[in-house]
Amino acid sequence: MRLLVTRPMTDRASQAIRDRFDATFRDNTPMSESQAAQALRDYDAIIPTLGDAFTAATFAQPVRCRILANFGAGYNHIDVAAAATAGVVVTNTPGVVTDATADIALTLILMTLRRASEGERILRAGQWQGWNPTQLLGGQVSGRTVGIVGMGRIGKAIARRCHFGFGMDVVFFNRSPVAGLEFPARQIPDLDGMLEQADVAVVAVPGGAGTRHLIGARQMAALGPQGYLVNIARGDVVDEAALIQALNAGQIAGAGLDVYEREPLVPQALLDAPNATLLPHLGTATDDTRTAMGLRALDNLTAFAEGRDPHDRVN
Repeated sequence: MRLLVTRPMTDRASQAIRDRFDATFRDNTPMSESQAAQALRDYDAIIPTLGDAFTAATFAQPVRCRILANFGAGYNHIDVAAAATAGVVVTNTPGVVTDATADIALTLILMTLRRASEGERILRAGQWQGWNPTQLLGGQVSGRTVGIVGMGRIGKAIARRCHFGFGMDVVFFNRSPVAGLEFPARQIPDLDGMLEQADVAVVAVPGGAGTRHLIGARQMAALGPQGYLVNIARGDVVDEAALIQALNAGQIAGAGLDVYEREPLVPQALLDAPNATLLPHLGTATDDTRTAMGLRALDNLTAFAEGRDPHDRVN
């Protein structure tokens, strides 16, 4: 089984993949649509990831590839319906990313409410004049209300950390009912109504056409000038232009972002915006988690190669 791995993996994951398959590893450049189409013609299996352009057009030809074992929980860079029509199975790696992504959400909550990025920039620029009673006054984290947009695995892990770690009240918006939570939380059926009750809103929904610009100008107005927005989902879930406007106009108190609408492009206006904590998509960036993601993709590939149904099939 000839396998293409579209990006380098950790040493442990790379070795395990090479031990099992005839694997070719690409560099750290996302695949263009034409490169993805060629790969589908040349390989029996592919481990793709975020940024690889497996659009509908790439499947509009006879393909050799039979499985895309995606590296990552999100797979909106793959046209899953077109893959199914072409007879290509798509899998992902959902469970292994939960804790690391939730940890980054808490990192962004703390950094943004406490204005840590602003403070570090001032210090590094040699502009700090010493402690004073009104210096960089931020928002309190403990005891505030967190609003989770999307109460899936990652949303639940974030809410659990907020409640048990910081004594935060939890409200959430989810398109389907959620029951059996191990902490007190109120589901609010209206997104804007939920945002009105949140001091900090964390976006944790899947990417894709159904959630594109789910958070726009109206939602930021609902969050209000004392509210903070954190996005660890997909960049295009938040209307970036509306966010820049809200930050500059003081319509929200701040934003913490790990993802961007047109990655790796980050608009200069966002870089210059007040109280914006910006991370370079670090959600799952621990050696243990990235290794686990590679091994999970490998497990799905192995199951498929042995005639078994992969655990994490999405089509």
